[in-house]
Amino acid sequence: MSQKNFGLEGGRVSIVTPVYNGETHLAKMLDSVLAQDYPQIEMILVDDGSEDRTIQIARDYREKFVGRGYEYRIVQAEHKNASAAINQGLPYVTGEYLIWPDSDDVLKPESVSRRAAYLCAHPDIQCVRSLSYYYDAVTGERSEKADEQRGDLANTDLFWDILESKTFVCCGCYMLRTAEFFDIYPDRRIPEYGVGQNFQMLLPFMYRYACPTIREELYGVSIRSGSHSRTALTRAQEEKKYSDYEKLVDEIAKICGIRDQQSLKRIACWKAGRRYKIALKYGRKKQALRALCLLRKYGGFHLTEALKEIIWLYFVNGWVEEKVYPVYQRLVSLFSR
Repeated sequence: MSQKNFGLEGGRVSIVTPVYNGETHLAKMLDSVLAQDYPQIEMILVDDGSEDRTIQIARDYREKFVGRGYEYRIVQAEHKNASAAINQGLPYVTGEYLIWPDSDDVLKPESVSRRAAYLCAHPDIQCVRSLSYYYDAVTGERSEKADEQRGDLANTDLFWDILESKTFVCCGCYMLRTAEFFDIYPDRRIPEYGVGQNFQMLLPFMYRYACPTIREELYGVSIRSGSHSRTALTRAQEEKKYSDYEKLVDEIAKICGIRDQQSLKRIACWKAGRRYKIALKYGRKKQALRALCLLRKYGGFHLTEALKEIIWLYFVNGWVEEKVYPVYQRLVSLFSR
């Protein structure tokens, strides 16, 4: 038996959830785990240095999990970020299957069983995902305001769709085979960045394996104003976030062994598109122009699209200045070749 398979229990589903200051919402998530109709679950809750009553609430659930027949572990760590918290929990994983829902979301009672049954029935498939729905954390009412688009649900090759935001990365929707996941991360550690954990968890796996979609809404995403994903960022914070994502994707490309020029150009286009977006948001003209040039270089813009962007950038947005007009003329010449 290889080291990655050591201690993995067939049929068991490991749930690893990071939580930070979750006293207002953690109970609902844990209740949804206890309500699962699947018999083999271990819950690994990683507290990322909370400063409220999160730990006390987590401890209050210990007897409930014991009574339900589920394994339950609380791991306490110093506050850092979600990816670091995930790393604190991965060494304790013993299940054949792995999921990592957020601490403020909920699982439908059949969420685990439907996905586990699918993987059990399809031993050649290494991962599966379901759909999600959104609900208001205060009223509990369903919301149609989705943060992500679903994309082509018939597509099973999801690496580029996830990277390019053509489909959802909603963490609680995915279930992976643990042994294959630890093949990718034999040290049971994902790259740690302050930009979440889903790219690290999903992209290397999706680069290797197809992922079909169960077209059922089995995971509820909470919409609440204080959540990490909805907290307003300063300009400096947002620019750092964009930079960290670029570094993360570069590291993921190495993990995947991506070396072909077509794929590397596509990643470069992804970077340039994001750079253009944030430069435009904060009125950074030179950075926006450089990003447009990179998009042209790597095939990210067709001529018509590029000219529209330039016209919008300089005229509609009121950025024409005498000192940059020559740059505009050079770009038009470049894009017209």
